[in-house]
Amino acid sequence: MTAEGFLEGRRLQLARGVLLQCIMGGYPPSRFYGSDDGDLALVADPKQIHRLPWSQQPRALAICDADELTGESSRLSTRGQLKAVVARYAALGLAPVVATELEFFVFAPNPDPTQPFQPPMGLDGRREDGHSAFSISSNNGLRPFFSEVYACMAALGLPRDTFMHEMGVSQFEINLLHGDPLLLADQTFLFKHLLKEVALKHGLTVVCMAKPLAHTPGSSMHIHQSVVEASSGRNVFSDEAGEPTAAFRHFIGGQQACLADFTALFAPNVNSYQRLCHPFASPNNACWSHDNRSAGLRIPASSPVARRVENRLPGADANPYLAIAASLAAGLYGIEHHLEPSAAIQGEFEVPDNLSLPCTLHAALERLKRSHLAKELFGTEFIEGYIASKTLELTSFFDEITPWERRVLAAQA
Repeated sequence: MTAEGFLEGRRLQLARGVLLQCIMGGYPPSRFYGSDDGDLALVADPKQIHRLPWSQQPRALAICDADELTGESSRLSTRGQLKAVVARYAALGLAPVVATELEFFVFAPNPDPTQPFQPPMGLDGRREDGHSAFSISSNNGLRPFFSEVYACMAALGLPRDTFMHEMGVSQFEINLLHGDPLLLADQTFLFKHLLKEVALKHGLTVVCMAKPLAHTPGSSMHIHQSVVEASSGRNVFSDEAGEPTAAFRHFIGGQQACLADFTALFAPNVNSYQRLCHPFASPNNACWSHDNRSAGLRIPASSPVARRVENRLPGADANPYLAIAASLAAGLYGIEHHLEPSAAIQGEFEVPDNLSLPCTLHAALERLKRSHLAKELFGTEFIEGYIASKTLELTSFFDEITPWERRVLAAQA
């Protein structure tokens, strides 16, 4: 839209079906979004209108809500779903607080998708070999790229806590500062968009797949969650003596009760399960623990005022609005129904059957399809539409024969 049209308040409309467009570009049958495929209104959030600092031409980006023409939020909108979950907390006098940790890879251009990703050529003429976790070296030659990333973050008002080199080959992590869930989802979305655009300017490829390289840690989007009293800002997970509260236990109990049903919302792609089923500190379970990275729900070491629950299930490929909404909805469900968690685990442990999670997209979608709870919390329209879109993607994946199948199975008698 032109700047003039935007400033005049001209309404931009969008066909409802676009909210269910799958990643290959197709759509599920129209019954999932209305046989008329009528319009939605894109309503810009006035707090999320940004001049794009990496664009040579003056351009701006506005994050919008997708609203029905009657004014209410579309149930197919993931941003709308997150706003609805936050509103349910507010009705109880509570406010959730979240922070996201996003991991990503920076690779050389990959014009042939049949070939593996490679890290960029370093300043010494070699490619990184994966032994650089927490390194402060600039040998990888990425300092100009990250300098522009930092400058663009400042221009977009994206505060950052820490940036580090992660365990994988040319893998990095950013920790965004904790705050309002909708704000953090917007910031996570903007940051991922920023990464991709700045990388292209520098002749690089940023990949937010959950598992882009074999035999290498995948990329997560851990969600740190706490809940405060809206009036006072007091963390309801800690009492006056600094001890864990019933609300803290119930929040964990809700996460444990919902994670299996909601796995497809946290792990939305076929590749998501490559990360979860080959875990490098990416546990596919609903166990909880104090500071144990093998548990799907980790309680980081912290002071009582910062007591929080870290959901380690989502990958970097997750939709931040949907993943945060699903995680917070699970915790609130536990608080509302006074659900008690299992006993905390420590050290090496075996995952009980009732706390294991689906390990393929097909199994996760089947679990979601049977979930009355998911439909209760997010609405039948959204859940059925989401499943329809993801089923198209899964079918497309199965329409292709992989190099592994040709290499290993072709010689079988």
